[in-house]
Amino acid sequence: VTNGEHVDKGEVIADGPSTENGEVALGKNLLVGFMTWEGYNYEDAIILNERLIMDDVLTSIHIEKYEAEARDTKLGPEEITRDIPNVGEDALKDLDEEGIIRIGAEVNSSDILVGKVTPKGETELTAEERLLRAIFGEKAREVRDTSLRVPHGETGIVVDVKIFSRDNGDELPPGVNKLVRCYIATKRKISVGDKMAGRHGNKGVISRILPEEDMPFLEDGQPLQVMLNPLGVPSRMNVGQVLEVHLGLAAKTKGWYIATPVFDGANEKDIIQLLKENGYAESGKLWLRDGRTGEYFDNPVTVGYMYMLKLHHLVDDKIHARSTGPYSLVTQQPLGGKAQFGGQRFGEMEVWALEAYGAAYTLQEILTVKSDDIVGRVKTYEAIVKGENIPEPGIPESFKVLIKEMQSLCLDVKVLTEDNREIEIKETSEMEDIPAIEDMVDVEIEGNQIEDEDTDEEVVIVEDEDDYREPEDEDGAFKEEEPDDEV
Repeated sequence: VTNGEHVDKGEVIADGPSTENGEVALGKNLLVGFMTWEGYNYEDAIILNERLIMDDVLTSIHIEKYEAEARDTKLGPEEITRDIPNVGEDALKDLDEEGIIRIGAEVNSSDILVGKVTPKGETELTAEERLLRAIFGEKAREVRDTSLRVPHGETGIVVDVKIFSRDNGDELPPGVNKLVRCYIATKRKISVGDKMAGRHGNKGVISRILPEEDMPFLEDGQPLQVMLNPLGVPSRMNVGQVLEVHLGLAAKTKGWYIATPVFDGANEKDIIQLLKENGYAESGKLWLRDGRTGEYFDNPVTVGYMYMLKLHHLVDDKIHARSTGPYSLVTQQPLGGKAQFGGQRFGEMEVWALEAYGAAYTLQEILTVKSDDIVGRVKTYEAIVKGENIPEPGIPESFKVLIKEMQSLCLDVKVLTEDNREIEIKETSEMEDIPAIEDMVDVEIEGNQIEDEDTDEEVVIVEDEDDYREPEDEDGAFKEEEPDDEV
C-alpha cells in the first residue's frame, strides 16, 4: 500500500517476494506437455525451454552469511585489520581501511572478506620466518593470517556488512571482542541438474535445456515450456497432475483463476465440460508439431498449464571435486562429503566392478596412493610435480590399523614372507621419510655476517629459488643440489 490509500479489513497491505495477493506463490504456471523426447526425460527427467532461462522465469537469488570473530587468545587479542602478512595489494583492493570488504564488491573463491591476524608464539615460526627474523630483527609482527575468505567454489556480490563490537555496547559471546557479518548474494538461473517439482510429488531433475525453436509447438505456433515423461503418472497414481493440466488449459483460455479444494474441488466431469466449452477435445489432448522438422507427431499429446517450482536441491550446491585435502586421523583415508572437502567414496561394490573388469593397476592406486598409503601418496605427488615415474605403492594404513585391532584382541598376528620370515611393518607418520627443513644457518648479505648459535655453515642467497646450491668446501666449489622430498 502507499501513503493516503484507503484500506478495508482483511485487505492485503504488503506482499513479499514469495507471495501474491496474500497467497504463497513460490512457483510459476508453465505450459507442460506429457511426451517423451529423444530419451531425455527418462526416469522422471525434465526438459525445459531455453526461453525460461533467458527471461529469468525460474531464476532465484541466494544470500549466504559469513562471519569473522576477533577473540582473545592466550598470546593476545586477535585483530581485524588491512595489514595482513604475506598478502599482496591486489588481494586487498576491495577492503576498506579496517580490512573489511566493501559493499558491492564482486568476490570469488578464496578472496578475503575480513582481514584478520592472530598472534603466534616463537614456537609457531617456520624455518623461513626464523631466517627472516634473524636477518631483519623484526620482533614486533609475530602474527599469522587468519582472515575470513570466500569458501571453495563460492562466488557472488557483497550486499551487506554488519559490524558488532564490545566497544559499541553490542552483546557478544564471551571472549569475542568484535564480530563482522558479510552477506553475499548470488543470482542462480535454473540449469541442468537442478531439481523441480509440481504439486503432486511429481519431482524430477532437469536433463536438457532445448533452444526455443527445437521445442514441440502448438497449432498456433506457441512452443511448450516444459516436457514431462508420461510414464511418471500411471505407476505412481498421482492423477491430480493430469487433472491440473487439463483444468489449467481451460482456465487459461477463459482467463480464470480456479481454486479447487482437496475433497470438494472440480471433478472429472466438470473438467471435461469446461474443456468442451472452450473448444478442446474431451481427452484434453492437442496435436503438436516437432520444432526441428515442423511435422506433426504421431499421436496427440496432453498439454496444459501446471504449477511448477524450483526446489532447494541445486546442482551448484552439490557439485564437488578434490585433488588432495584433509585425511581422517584414524584410518588416514580422505574424509567424506563436500562440507569436509572430502573425496569420492570407492566402496566394496565399486571394487568388485574393477576386479571384474580386470583393471588391476587402477584398483591398486585407488586403494593405496589415492587413499591411505601415507608415504606412497606423498612420493607420488612429488613424482608428478617433478615429472618422474610413479613409485611402487606401499602398505595402506588401513591394513596396519586392522593388524593393530587384531593385536588388541590378544591375537598374535604377523606378516610373513614366502619363506616364513616376519616382515616388520613400521609405524609411519605423515612427515616420516621426508627430510625436515634445515635449521637456521649463517647468512651473509651485502657483506654483513649474521651469527646464529646453532651452526657455522654458510649459504648463498640468490634471486631465483631454482638456482640455489649449497657450498661444499672452503674454496667455494658447489655440489649439486639434492632434490628436496617435501611437497
